[in-house]
Amino acid sequence: MISLSQGRLQDRRPLSIIDIGSNSIRLVVYEGIARSPTTLFNEKMLAGLGRGLVTTGKLDPDGVTRAMEEFRRFRALSEQAGAEKLYVIATAAAREAENGADFIHRAEEILGTEIRVLSGREEAYYSALGVISGFHLADGVAGDLGGGSLELVDVRAEAVGEGITLPLGGLRLQDMAKSSLSAAAKITREEIARADLLQGGEGRPFYAVGGTWRNLARLHMITTNYPLAVMHHYEMNIANSVGFLQKVARGDIEKIKGIEGVSKARRALLPYGAIVLLEIIQAMRPSQIVVSALGVREGFLYSLLTEEDRRIDPLISASEELALLRARSVTHARELVDWTGEALAAFDLVETVEEQRYRQAACLLADIGWRAHPEYRGTQSANIIAHASFIGVDHPGRLFLALVNAFRNDGVFNDSIASELKALATPRYVERARLLAAMMRVVYLLTASMPDVMPRLKWEKRDDGVLVLVIPADLAGLYGERPVGRLAQLAKISGKKLEMTVA
Repeated sequence: MISLSQGRLQDRRPLSIIDIGSNSIRLVVYEGIARSPTTLFNEKMLAGLGRGLVTTGKLDPDGVTRAMEEFRRFRALSEQAGAEKLYVIATAAAREAENGADFIHRAEEILGTEIRVLSGREEAYYSALGVISGFHLADGVAGDLGGGSLELVDVRAEAVGEGITLPLGGLRLQDMAKSSLSAAAKITREEIARADLLQGGEGRPFYAVGGTWRNLARLHMITTNYPLAVMHHYEMNIANSVGFLQKVARGDIEKIKGIEGVSKARRALLPYGAIVLLEIIQAMRPSQIVVSALGVREGFLYSLLTEEDRRIDPLISASEELALLRARSVTHARELVDWTGEALAAFDLVETVEEQRYRQAACLLADIGWRAHPEYRGTQSANIIAHASFIGVDHPGRLFLALVNAFRNDGVFNDSIASELKALATPRYVERARLLAAMMRVVYLLTASMPDVMPRLKWEKRDDGVLVLVIPADLAGLYGERPVGRLAQLAKISGKKLEMTVA
């Protein structure tokens, strides 16, 4: 019997997914089926099954041998992690190779389960679901670049449009072009011209999925000195990324800053990934390139959810889970969501829908660092939040959440958090984070971080315009010098006249 740590959610049942791609094979063990999935274990190998497929029509023999050995290990790892179910999906190389059926049969015997070989349409569909699951109200074109194919599909919120599969995966393109980058550019241009759906993407984001594009984005981060090393929802501005992509597309990569961090097997395919992305930019004219860390695997996992669970906000779900695992009281965190909403209304401050989501998440995350040393709670919590595996939040939103926690723990006028990170959060988010943290600093002193008090603390507006925070008479003992001082800080930040009283 597996003894679960209290750092695990006790109601989750682990499951595994093995994704057999044309270049890589990956095992991911998830904590359970959830709107915001958490990875228990993740391992990949670059088998290169699709190498030479264009000329031989068969899977790479060495890749097949290595894959079979790895399947034994992947099955053992899945069982060791306690996965109750193993799903296996295979994509372009396995479905197109002459010996693909034999490969699948042998793999099924080793893995002890049926392998689902996805059609091009299914691969595009699950890739689109991956993007839908990872972004709040995604609206653009999703593109998943694998080793054997490129899937393109239009996504709008929950709607998945008609997709198209093109033979532009990195390994295949390299083979078709006989390793000539100029020939690869010509082939790509002709194939991309078939993708009429790109024309409907003008002015909307292009969601880039796949390991080659993630590595390109990582290099772009490094060359531009981007301060937040989080891949999901990293946005590449078209104007400042085309020159970088053109340089990579010329094969001029060995001197690019950070290239040593990319494996040699991946490195050789970067120029082909850049060529494809440049042609997409030319044909689609997107507003920006947005990197998605979620693709076919996560889309398949998302498809296992109930309709009700799909409608859950993944950011709020993940934040609540973290509160459940780390906060002194998840009930107190939920009360904080309601109380700060009431406070903003009393202050006559309006939130956008996105700001409301982010405030809710910030409240749920407000107490995750309480076990740290007081001098480091803010820094530690901000670092955890900024780099957490959250989905459904952009990078400015991440920094807003981190800033709220830093200000709440280290003081609302403490600006020691890195200025380059604050710049990502936008001035409005910085000031909103300061205001929200000031509210938290008042109410935490009145509740001892425990539930049932906050719902009884009400704002009342007097005729002279003063806002009064009213403490019920039976809780009069909570009134004191420190909370009054914190209220004065809130008054200074909000520009409101505030008082505290017992009634």
